[in-house]
Amino acid sequence: MAESTNTSRPQLKIRRVSLDTGRENVVVISRHSSALQPEVFRGFSRVELRSNSHVLLATLLITDEDTLVGPDELGLSEPAFRRFAEPVGRLVTVSPAASPESLDAVRNKIQGRTLEPAEIDAIIRDVTHYRYSDMEIAAFLIGSASFMTSGELLALVEAMARAGTQLRWPSPIVVDKHCIGGIPGNRTSMLVVPIVAAHGLTIPKTSSRAITSPAGTADTMEVLARVDVNVEEMKEIVAACHGCLVWGGHVNLSPADDILISVERPLSLDTREQMVASIMSKKLAAGSTHLLIDLPVGPTAKLANAADAMRLRKLFEFVGDHFGISVEAITTDGRQPIGNGIGPVLEAADVMAVLSNDRAAPADLREKSLRLAAHLLEYDPQMRGGSGYARARELLDSGAALKKMQEIIDAQGPCHCRADIGKLTFDIITADDGEVADINCLQLNRLARTAGAPIDKGAGIKLFRKVGDRVEKGQPLYRIYAFDQSELDLAVGAAKTNPGYTVVNSRTSSSRTAP
Repeated sequence: MAESTNTSRPQLKIRRVSLDTGRENVVVISRHSSALQPEVFRGFSRVELRSNSHVLLATLLITDEDTLVGPDELGLSEPAFRRFAEPVGRLVTVSPAASPESLDAVRNKIQGRTLEPAEIDAIIRDVTHYRYSDMEIAAFLIGSASFMTSGELLALVEAMARAGTQLRWPSPIVVDKHCIGGIPGNRTSMLVVPIVAAHGLTIPKTSSRAITSPAGTADTMEVLARVDVNVEEMKEIVAACHGCLVWGGHVNLSPADDILISVERPLSLDTREQMVASIMSKKLAAGSTHLLIDLPVGPTAKLANAADAMRLRKLFEFVGDHFGISVEAITTDGRQPIGNGIGPVLEAADVMAVLSNDRAAPADLREKSLRLAAHLLEYDPQMRGGSGYARARELLDSGAALKKMQEIIDAQGPCHCRADIGKLTFDIITADDGEVADINCLQLNRLARTAGAPIDKGAGIKLFRKVGDRVEKGQPLYRIYAFDQSELDLAVGAAKTNPGYTVVNSRTSSSRTAP
């Protein structure tokens, strides 16, 4: 029987249940519970757990399977158990939980009302403390996507930055760069950071893991070094090396952002305002003073044309000016992947090849990284105007950037994750002679994920041809790598239906795609 100690409310014993419920806190009680009447909770979407000073809101599930949860137990899913931070067997009080008051503001937003900063702050605070279900988060995002004023955007950025860790650095100039994403293999941060840090500027780079792409910067860096460092470790690494490449989620920068993004992506919500709030809240929390934004433009990139890029650039500049961050947003070529690899291991190999000045290293990745690094180096007051590119190339060619990258890797420590390349392969070949006229970035991202990336770090795609290259019938356009046969088969099947390449036969002026 459940015990009742120092409380008039019935209590149940905590049991850890091996259920991965993503971000959501879920608890389970038996329909035959000896202390609670499950029917009492049917009208409530969530319950409140209390033990000692710990309080947790969770979604309640009721089971008829007593082997999962006994009559005197309360089962906590893995996320709920981790956040509640009470041991197995500890008594916990369970009661119906009222909806967060901030949901009234969400309803007002859906009905077209402009929200006050205090209301937005309350919403973000409740999201960060996992008081919202995914459905309620989606309601807020959809309501905000319909319209958002400039005042609401600024309030959202500030609330998201304030909800987590806020880093401050002794250096008066703290540089950073960010790409809005969507381009496969665009792993420029892993080259820009060691180049800029080798010069002596402070660049504490926090990056994200992949959500819908085959690799985030954190996933790729993890092939070379540990990225889940804590705040104090991060500060020590930056003090020693002038820079780092770590996972922002582990240092708790703008924690609401990862939650919001994970709901946005399945709904294909990616408005300019939400994108800017996501990026700028993290940069504000990271203590950046000078920020370079990479805006790739291309038919299958997030930005299809220069007009879209200009509108987004102005929005970044507006938010940067308000918070005292010097923002420079530049457009880059987003018509095709950057580098030769798509997937963590393959992308890490590209990065190290560029740093090592390997003659076979992808020239486009090298050149883009040098140009981005040049912009950041120009923020050094001691640098003469226009000399950033030459300095960046000097640091790369001399091996100083490679040495700095090794220092960062050593400081962050080994990851011990699997870093071999997929053993199962399949080449996608062209059906005719011609020239590569177009590469669909979105489709190649999908194919690499289907093959297993980024969960399998060695899965992905290696490119053999880029736009403008000549190909002959039967030559490979790219190779798919996988560890699991079923994932390889799915990726190959999808690639044969839509390879993501358009090959033009110049003799007949007709467009053909690989089979």
